[in-house]
Amino acid sequence: MEGLYEMHAHILADVDDGARNIEETKEILKLEYADGVRKIFLTPHYRKGMFETSEDDILKQYEAAKEIAKEIDEDFELILGCEFYASGDIEVLQNEPTRTLGNTNFVLLEFSDTFSYRDIQNKCYELLMNNYIPIIAHAERYSILRKKIEYVEQIVDMGVYIQINASSILGLDGFNMKRFCKKLMKSDLLHFVGSDVHNLTTRKPLIGKCAKYVEKVMGEEYMKKIFIDNPFEIIK
Repeated sequence: MEGLYEMHAHILADVDDGARNIEETKEILKLEYADGVRKIFLTPHYRKGMFETSEDDILKQYEAAKEIAKEIDEDFELILGCEFYASGDIEVLQNEPTRTLGNTNFVLLEFSDTFSYRDIQNKCYELLMNNYIPIIAHAERYSILRKKIEYVEQIVDMGVYIQINASSILGLDGFNMKRFCKKLMKSDLLHFVGSDVHNLTTRKPLIGKCAKYVEKVMGEEYMKKIFIDNPFEIIK
């Protein structure tokens, strides 16, 4: 399968806890391409006090990564985005458009497990009221959402989208996580999949393998919806 989208990737060199250098960037991009991925949303962390790499430094690494992608294939596209931590101020998004996905109004929004459901709901509401569309990053990680799928339904009804990690769908993060992901798919509450790739060892790209698994479990039409059609709607 070709033409897949990678929705969550820490590939840019030395901007967060992802790829350490340009050589690692290159090797990860090669793996993504071999896996059938043709478009990648690059999502370096923004978290005040932890990950605050300047836009200039991120853009510099983005240009370097684009050159590598072009060497691999002219049609291999990298789209700059961000994984935005929920405690960040709206002003950051307004003043620095690279903190959204592809300079759109979509925001890949990260929480920690200490956030309550009300915290999650309030942050999503704040973004929506400021004309941003939240995509909750690796939603399966938050125990409050795993305990009560009705909370996911309520958030989606607000106009929020859900991204989960390929490793969780594949069961690499445990049986309970895999079962929750399957429940999301069966309930049509999953919109995007990302590898959340950080390196070549412990957090590798898994989009191709995951797409094959989802096709087997849920069918080709559903697989295309979450790996191709939904991501395309963002950049369209």
